[in-house]
Amino acid sequence: MQRLILGGARSGKSAFAERLASQSGKPVVYIATAEAQDAEMAARIEQHRQQRPPHWQLVEAPLQLAAALQAHADADAILLVDCLTLWLSNQLLHAPENLQQTLDTLLAILPKLPGELILVSNEVGQGVVPMGELSRRFVDASGRLHQRLAAQCDEVVMLIAGLPWYLKGKQ
Repeated sequence: MQRLILGGARSGKSAFAERLASQSGKPVVYIATAEAQDAEMAARIEQHRQQRPPHWQLVEAPLQLAAALQAHADADAILLVDCLTLWLSNQLLHAPENLQQTLDTLLAILPKLPGELILVSNEVGQGVVPMGELSRRFVDASGRLHQRLAAQCDEVVMLIAGLPWYLKGKQ
């Protein structure tokens, strides 16, 4: 089972994904994509750490997500990636020339992964078109990534005000 969990900032998507992983009873590998570039982000990362069960394995993969998924996928475990939009931002800042190849690589390996996968991402395409070029590239890339992931995943859930709205699967 592969799930895509979408939502706006503070929509409850991470907590929902963590509940799904916990309720499975399987070992969880939490793949974090954030980089603490400033004090505010470091505080956010720490808050997420405090919320997670201490027995979950943590893998930090701000850039090499496909490799981390391949290395840690297991038929008897759950991989939880939080979050794709931070990973995408990292790609745009560190290796924009490789963005399309990196996205294609990620999407190609997903069907080959054993076990369960939960992908968390911010839905950013429902607002005003950003003024800056980098911001527009990010919104465009995340929208295209979400569309491709939604087509591949078994289940797609949008979180609004902490409530799940099933867009695909679990009818």
